[in-house]
Amino acid sequence: MDAINAIFGFINDQFLKMQWLWDLVQILVEKVFGLPIEERLGGSIHFFIYDTIKIFLLLAVLIFVISYIQSYFPPEKTKKILGQFKGIKGNILGALLGTVTPFCSCSSIPIFIGFTSAGLPLGIIFSFLISSPMVDIASLLLLMSFFEAKVAIAYVVVGLILAVIGGTIIEKSGMEKHIEDYVWSAQNIDSEADEMTREERISFAKDQVKDIIHKVWLYILIGVGIGAAIHNWIPQSFIEKILGGNNPFAVLLATVVALPIYADIFGTLPIAEALVAKGVGIGTVLSFMMAVTTLSLPSIIMLSKVIKPKLLALFIGIVVVGIIIIGYAFNAFSYIFI
Repeated sequence: MDAINAIFGFINDQFLKMQWLWDLVQILVEKVFGLPIEERLGGSIHFFIYDTIKIFLLLAVLIFVISYIQSYFPPEKTKKILGQFKGIKGNILGALLGTVTPFCSCSSIPIFIGFTSAGLPLGIIFSFLISSPMVDIASLLLLMSFFEAKVAIAYVVVGLILAVIGGTIIEKSGMEKHIEDYVWSAQNIDSEADEMTREERISFAKDQVKDIIHKVWLYILIGVGIGAAIHNWIPQSFIEKILGGNNPFAVLLATVVALPIYADIFGTLPIAEALVAKGVGIGTVLSFMMAVTTLSLPSIIMLSKVIKPKLLALFIGIVVVGIIIIGYAFNAFSYIFI
């Protein structure tokens, strides 16, 4: 058992946390730039360079692998699979399929339109819509590179549970009439996708890497920059006063503050890492991450174009309440994860 733990620890440190990269950047900052990383400026530069390179390396590898797997599940095949299930089983499958789609919340909406026009149950569609931007395989491995494995696994599990519960509530509410008419009448071509060759799958995966990095690179840099500022320049006492455990409204505040922000988990992770280092509760940080990735203002605006206000309000309400409950629950049982 000790040998297995040692091997897993080595893999986690060198491949996910990239300790070798941390050491190289330390040499760069201290020996080349002449700035001790224990000081604010040196620490900020080290944080920015290390986290930026680590995220882009992990992102490229993970998206390539996930996209290669995803090439076996084109929209036509996904619709056929989902169409065979109803009720809670369908919602669970919809949430699980959302985990293999490395999309932001805005990118999920065209798929939402396609699934709706294909006649899939509304609950399945919304379970997919919640889980797709919030949890995926890439987020699991990236979270493991920043935090403990049990935090990453718990994040994915509660995200899936929220997606299933949200889809179930929406399906039971009979909200089909609150989808815009043009969505139902959108052209749906139910054709069997051509089988891709190995070379085509590799090409597809490469294109996905380029496309997703092109979409998120700026948000990653902004997120890392904010994380560096929080980690090295904002006093811990200030952060703890606003978002610390002594503030009973910390989870609520983190959720509300996150709503206008447009980013995905790749851009929010550096901020989360810095907040945890400053003593912010794990539940507060997870609530912030979930709200940013699932309920960003641009995605809500886009969603409002395809569903009517009553269904939109129900969707937002379910997700916000779920995120807040998750946040307080994680804070209450934080001793399990620390």
